[in-house]
Amino acid sequence: MSQQSTTEQETAAERHAQAEERLGTAGVAYRAVSAPEATAANLAWWDADADDYQATHGGFLGDADFVWCPEGVREADVALLGEVGGKRILEVGCGQAACARWLAAQGAEAVATDLSAGMLRHAREGNERTGPPVPLVQATAETLPFADESFDAACSAFGAVPFVASVDVVFAEVHRVLRPGARWVFSVTHPMRWIFPDDPGPQGLTVTQPYFDRTPYVEVDEEGVATYVEYHRTLGDYVRALADAGFALTDLIEPAWPEGHSRTWGQWSPLRGKLFPGTAIFCTQRG
Repeated sequence: MSQQSTTEQETAAERHAQAEERLGTAGVAYRAVSAPEATAANLAWWDADADDYQATHGGFLGDADFVWCPEGVREADVALLGEVGGKRILEVGCGQAACARWLAAQGAEAVATDLSAGMLRHAREGNERTGPPVPLVQATAETLPFADESFDAACSAFGAVPFVASVDVVFAEVHRVLRPGARWVFSVTHPMRWIFPDDPGPQGLTVTQPYFDRTPYVEVDEEGVATYVEYHRTLGDYVRALADAGFALTDLIEPAWPEGHSRTWGQWSPLRGKLFPGTAIFCTQRG
């Protein structure tokens, strides 16, 4: 597993601060956020943070590897999407599209989408480094520009789902573009992490936020305009939304912190990982 020194952790925090500075982030609020405001804020955020994010995490994620989460769970080891060779697979919120390129290397016809042009620029550069390009589409997860029942599976590794105003809309869109029986697998920050500060150290072990408060986390500029938005859903919220959209939950994976894994990634750390889960991976199938 990759390791990250204290200096690297500090550098990662500085890079995050650089994006905040570019966007004029002045504070944090918990308030309602409409879909258009969330889309605009997160488009601006990921465009501003794309270079720093790739510089910080690109080595861990690889150019053509499918890593589900900071705990290092890899699709090559767990096969949550099943046999992918010969299947048309959609990656939603692809970032630099390493997962889609891994799928293509296994014989899949992979297509990748992301809201951010900055992240898709890194995806294009990754295509150039690894060989045959994966098709890249700039689109929000709430409006997927694809025909009905045009994919055999869909996936998202910490992409799009936590940043949209309505998972009901996203799940309905994913359901629409999938063929009957297709798998939809996605990973997100474990909902219980919402109750703790976003801190990998000892301060991140004390509850400060109610689990049942779904009010979005919002970073704002001096005029109160959102510069970053993230939404909280409970485990039950996800399960009900999936069922309402027509998906059957086949597994819910909460990865344990791996022995010897010393990397700190944002709020993920060995200290916290040994005590409570940091990731939830939802494995579902279209009815």
